[in-house]
Amino acid sequence: MRDVLFLVADKNMEAMIKGFFSRPGFHRALGCGSFVFDARQDLVVAHGLADPGLYTRANELLQPYARTHAHAVVMLDVDWDGSPGLQLIKNRIDGHLARAGWPADRGCAVVIHPELENWVWQDSPHVSSALGFEHTYAELRRLLEGQGFWAPDASKPHRPKEAVEWALRRSKTSRSSAIYQQLAAQVSTRRCNDSAFLALSGALSRWFP
Repeated sequence: MRDVLFLVADKNMEAMIKGFFSRPGFHRALGCGSFVFDARQDLVVAHGLADPGLYTRANELLQPYARTHAHAVVMLDVDWDGSPGLQLIKNRIDGHLARAGWPADRGCAVVIHPELENWVWQDSPHVSSALGFEHTYAELRRLLEGQGFWAPDASKPHRPKEAVEWALRRSKTSRSSAIYQQLAAQVSTRRCNDSAFLALSGALSRWFP
């Protein structure tokens, strides 16, 4: 039986997972024991469904893997039209996981508030570079503050996706899921305190101590 199945809402999440788990010794960055990850066998994208479809149909997508994977992670955003909010999304996904064959602590709902781009904004020169800037991260932050995407006293932009999109337009860099893969492969997670990321790392450390 394989270790963990990752079911994600879109190709940007797919790229983020691929990038992170391609890092040598990725388990050390998560504070857990080693486990085997192969994107061809352990990563499924809800193509065409996005966050709302995954919210309603995760159970169907998970069921074929109940006999092949010991654990399962479902990843989606909070911010989408008609979203019922973080806690109701998490409750629904936990229910999908249990019905599909991963009860109690064998499954994990990773619900990112407000959206995946919140994980992009880490204090690292790799972020500026990936978004097409020669500026330092601090200089890029000042530009975003000036545009109203980032409050001066906040650790991240309050509109993280719009901040990414503005930065890419400003630098004339094409938006691509490859950017997410590049960042996940390079940027340290040591100081990441995002609740969804901590839920993921916490689950993996319990499953693989």
